[in-house]
Amino acid sequence: MSEAKWYVVHTYSGYENKVKANIDKTIENRHLEDQILEVRVPMEDVVEMKNGVQKATQKKMFPGYVLIHMVMNDDTWYVVRNTRGVTGFVGPGSKPVPLTDAEMAPLGIKRENIVVDYEIGDNVQVIAGAWADTVGVVQAINMAKGSLTINVELFGRETPVEISFAEVKKM
Repeated sequence: MSEAKWYVVHTYSGYENKVKANIDKTIENRHLEDQILEVRVPMEDVVEMKNGVQKATQKKMFPGYVLIHMVMNDDTWYVVRNTRGVTGFVGPGSKPVPLTDAEMAPLGIKRENIVVDYEIGDNVQVIAGAWADTVGVVQAINMAKGSLTINVELFGRETPVEISFAEVKKM
């Protein structure tokens, strides 16, 4: 089995999230979890001024495109290519070309395996993002997404929050 790489799929404009949902459903139905590892619609945080009010929103970094981390073979190519809303892979002719590490770096998606020293039940402090300076207990670790689910106290209740590895430090 060859190594999984990131590929770019062109979609109808505005169909990015629908294509992601359709591919995720197909992965589940056909049991391709070991071949199609992740489907992403890269988003970026943007601060807009509307009517004199600042509003933080998320916008698609690449409208009309979806990133897929997959092992390229005839089955996975067929599944992705024949998903409703997909117009094709990015690459010359019909041959998909994987993204290089240099192309993936600005997207914040790293290829190397991340080794974390967190375990379920550890106390961690959030050092960045909306939950900065909050202390929580690790409930789950998601290596594929590079995130932890921690319980934080919100309005007097324990609430689960998903936070990336880069935003926390062990206490």
